[in-house]
Amino acid sequence: MTYEKKFVIGIIGPNQSLCTKEIYDFGLILGRRLIDDGYMIVCGGMFGFMEAVCRGAKNSPVYTYGSTIGIIPSVEKKFANPYCDIVIPTGMGLARNVLVVNTADVIVAVSGGAGTLSEISYAWQTGKEILCYTGFDGWAKEMANKSLDSTQQRKLIAVHSLEDILSQLRKILYKVGI
Repeated sequence: MTYEKKFVIGIIGPNQSLCTKEIYDFGLILGRRLIDDGYMIVCGGMFGFMEAVCRGAKNSPVYTYGSTIGIIPSVEKKFANPYCDIVIPTGMGLARNVLVVNTADVIVAVSGGAGTLSEISYAWQTGKEILCYTGFDGWAKEMANKSLDSTQQRKLIAVHSLEDILSQLRKILYKVGI
């Protein structure tokens, strides 16, 4: 029996206190489309945008159990959003952001506050490709098409639509041969 590896897309964005209805609704669509295209999702496993993406994933006609991974800051699984298939309770607080980034093949950032900024920064330092959606205010829009520092000769990739996100993911994953 052979198995095909699925790429893991790291989804970062606003927690419940910063997530507007518009951002949540975008997350529902994004989650579904990522699963439609054959990806898996990893996120911080909490509420707000993370919940929306995991919830949207389950609406895909090709969804299979195990497609949504939540890496949560607490030690108790019960604190994860109910749409995470696999919950990894770290007990690490905000340091769990490192695990979210390390688990992902590529990062998609949408809006976001300080937690999102920390994940963008860590992803940059580890050489991950980062797509920054420009449709909402927040750190993703602020950092789109910029370099964080002079250590690398690249920029965070600005994406302006859902189709742009999906197109860029295909290009990146094809190019790096993950």
